[in-house]
Amino acid sequence: MKLFVDENIPGITVEELRKRGHDVLDIRGTPRQGMPDDELWQLAQIERRLLITTDKGFAEHRNEQHSGILIVRLRQPNEQRIHGRVMAALTQFEETDWPKLLVVVRDVVQSVSRA
Repeated sequence: MKLFVDENIPGITVEELRKRGHDVLDIRGTPRQGMPDDELWQLAQIERRLLITTDKGFAEHRNEQHSGILIVRLRQPNEQRIHGRVMAALTQFEETDWPKLLVVVRDVVQSVSRA
């Protein structure tokens, strides 16, 4: 699956996703690091990638055409907790389920909506 991880997603998650055979775009350590959210969104759309982030602002794109949005919103986020929630959410849905899907995972519950 083609994924785009925002800078707030742990490096261990990127490594694990790549080990599992996913095509992961991570802009950390590149000239694109720190790019504004609107540019990040456009890049994800151009490359047709599922966006994984902790930034709830991307939920505003829920009704647009997209390849999927996974937002992790935890009360006390840390690397391990974010990693666990991302991996669990990605295994819950098939690759073909993600287009137009918005999944917001929280500490205990998650919400799912489709454009």
